[in-house]
Amino acid sequence: MTIATEGPEVRAVLRYARLSPHKVRRVLDQIRGRTYREALMMLEFMPYRPCKPVMKLLRSAAANAEHNNGLDRTKLVITRATADEGPRLKRYQPRARGQAYSIHKPTCHIVIGMRQRADQPEQEET
Repeated sequence: MTIATEGPEVRAVLRYARLSPHKVRRVLDQIRGRTYREALMMLEFMPYRPCKPVMKLLRSAAANAEHNNGLDRTKLVITRATADEGPRLKRYQPRARGQAYSIHKPTCHIVIGMRQRADQPEQEET
């Protein structure tokens, strides 16, 4: 089910989050295409670690839409939700016989875009 949207896209960006982009995408795939209210409820009860920063970012995008563009929060739909790779933090841990073991700690950039839902009559599903 796709929801018709209109108007400008409002977005919020979280950069250099200390989360794996693969794990963040698992959460973003669940909320993409949903309304703001549905997405908040889903994020509240999902058991994954990225849910908290994604929920905070979603609230920020809704606040941007309301404050900067005068849109209504109840009519917002998530049109874009992406997680791209950021720079990796490279660390080393000592190992046996004086060797070094490299540890790569991933970061990611998360972008959430929202638009206002087009006003159209509700259709009954058969």
